[in-house]
Amino acid sequence: MAFLLGVDIGTSGTKTVLFDEKGNTVASDLQEYPLYQPNIGWAEQEPEDWWKATYTSINNVVLKSGIDVQTVKGIGLSGQMHGAVLLDKDGHVLRKAIIWCDQRSGAECDEITSKVGKDRLIEITANPALTGFTASKVMWVKNNEPHIYDRVKRILLPKDYIRYKLTGEFATEVSDASGMQFMDIPERRWSGEVLDKLGIDKECLGMLYESPEITGKVHKYAAQLTGLKEGTPVVGGAGDQAAGAVGNGIVRSGVISSTIGTSGVVFAYTDKVSIDPKGRVHTFCHAVPGTWHIMGVTQGAGLSLKWFRDNFCMEEKRTAALMQVDPYVLMDREAENVEEGCKGLIYLPYIMGERTPHLDPNARGVFFGLSAKHEKQDLLRAIMEGVVYSLKDCMEIIKEMGVDVTEVRASGGGGKSKLWRQMQADMFGCAINTINSGEGPALGVALLAGVGAGLYANVEQACDAAISVKTTQSPDMVLNEKYAKYYRIYRQLYKSLKQDFADLAKI
Repeated sequence: MAFLLGVDIGTSGTKTVLFDEKGNTVASDLQEYPLYQPNIGWAEQEPEDWWKATYTSINNVVLKSGIDVQTVKGIGLSGQMHGAVLLDKDGHVLRKAIIWCDQRSGAECDEITSKVGKDRLIEITANPALTGFTASKVMWVKNNEPHIYDRVKRILLPKDYIRYKLTGEFATEVSDASGMQFMDIPERRWSGEVLDKLGIDKECLGMLYESPEITGKVHKYAAQLTGLKEGTPVVGGAGDQAAGAVGNGIVRSGVISSTIGTSGVVFAYTDKVSIDPKGRVHTFCHAVPGTWHIMGVTQGAGLSLKWFRDNFCMEEKRTAALMQVDPYVLMDREAENVEEGCKGLIYLPYIMGERTPHLDPNARGVFFGLSAKHEKQDLLRAIMEGVVYSLKDCMEIIKEMGVDVTEVRASGGGGKSKLWRQMQADMFGCAINTINSGEGPALGVALLAGVGAGLYANVEQACDAAISVKTTQSPDMVLNEKYAKYYRIYRQLYKSLKQDFADLAKI
């Protein structure tokens, strides 16, 4: 029996999972670490924390499973995207990594747009300049910490720093590198034009691979720390969204994923480059060689429901503790008692600003249509419906770009809710499926490792071997028509409030 390791370097912790060839979980381990916020809107982490979490979790999985490490045929790495890990000439970290959710680089986004040109930037990198991307973070260091920037010899993403620690190789792969804003997305290579205009040395960037390609092998010291065999191959892997898509079987045309986590993501496979000229959705290289993906993101998806739970659902939390169930289970039951449409109550889930389709950091959460007849459970269901309206915004843009949608697979914490899945089926007007595995990114990169190791012929075959549909919920087309009326109002509300959001932000 052959085994594969998937390592997912997340924001709150690193999870390592050992799988067999059929995608069954053999053992897993999670190691957590802190997030540092030295100023409002800043977010940093210590790369050495990721490395310690990685070798500890791998070692724990090896010990828990009791397997012969000779049977581990490959390792795949997934990671939080967009971070900036800066190394000196000796490979030492120069400062804490500025991670994906850091918002300090607004001025640098304006600088990037000015130097490259707004339209040209989207043509090359498929996206407008955003504070979340790596390029603006590197430019911030260049502008504000020149004493550090002058010593920079390597610019790595979080998972690629772990690759360096495991193998000694400076490398990345196309799906994660797409989110740096240094790549020519249609050509799947570094953009000399963007790098030259920003004054970034191409030699600072790692060698670029396709996701299933072998990028290096575990060296002796890493083998001692992890308990793995020296020489175990490490493949390119993928950014967390592309990795999760592979782990959800989104590797063919027509199959879309709708993920409700803290944020919400609608992810679509495409075998041709399709770029939204308005920059409302992201186009990145997919982890499937020679393909791309389109991704719409709503900032406050599961976060909206968590906000409501933490501030208004104390009774549900106490009752759930006594019943030894998740509070969300009780909240679902309450929301089920409310009629679809919530008696005219509509929620805008912009509590963290919004990305798709508005790209507006000033947008704020809104309950519209509130009346004296509404109760707490109405607000609860309105939040769930509002999140799905926001996901429908993403879905409509993806359809507008010519992507065929024949099946939607639900995932993330919100994907566990049968009610939330049914709302998606009814609003999208298509079936919502779940699959047999919940490991997402870790499974995705383990399957990529299996391709690199020769266990599968390609990524599609790997997914066919490990992934199958578990549940299906069909749409109610009568409710689809009802929701469509509310959705038209939902879309109009942002237009009506856009200037008010901006004015409020100035006060």
